[in-house]
Amino acid sequence: MADILILGANGQIAQLSENIFLDSTGDNMKLYLRHADRLRDRASQYEDRIELIDGDTTDVDKLVGSMRDIDMVYANLAGDNLKEQAESIVKAMHASDKTRLVWISTIGIYDEVPGKFGEWNNKTLADYLPNYAAGAKVLEDSDLDYTIIRPAYLTNKDEVDYEVTQKGEPFKGTEVSRKSIAQIVVDIAQDPSKFSKASIGVNKPNTDGDKPSWV
Repeated sequence: MADILILGANGQIAQLSENIFLDSTGDNMKLYLRHADRLRDRASQYEDRIELIDGDTTDVDKLVGSMRDIDMVYANLAGDNLKEQAESIVKAMHASDKTRLVWISTIGIYDEVPGKFGEWNNKTLADYLPNYAAGAKVLEDSDLDYTIIRPAYLTNKDEVDYEVTQKGEPFKGTEVSRKSIAQIVVDIAQDPSKFSKASIGVNKPNTDGDKPSWV
């Protein structure tokens, strides 16, 4: 049984992972987010397994307190300050003597998406890629045991169906389900050696194309 700190716990992938943790593991969770009342009902329903924390991920002191007695940090974050958030998390993990971190990023941060899809992705995410790349680099430059997950374009399909590419390999496919990403997070919590010190691209097999199918 593990204890997981989930940062950005109201995100769609985060909530799917919380459901899987509750349904298929005995793990306990600390759900960390701004305006924590949004998850009050969930925390009340599972008060023996969930602790709710209202906080900002740039608040190092709050993070340090939240990391007490946890085994893994899972960050499901967004915003214009991802580098600052990453730096705060790394600092807090050092202060708390914690090492295992799972971080959700996006495709294209290494210019790894080939062909016409890569060109389209670079244009579509032009305002976001530098921010996500900067956040990922903070982790890669740290001594943490991180896993960076770079999902393809996300769907709400009720399926777990994915394949993985490593950093330095061309990205495959155009889409993947949020549930697949959530399952990877839970799987890492059960086996912390899985995708250790890795930045992985994740896609659904056989979804290659110039754009995601719904565009």
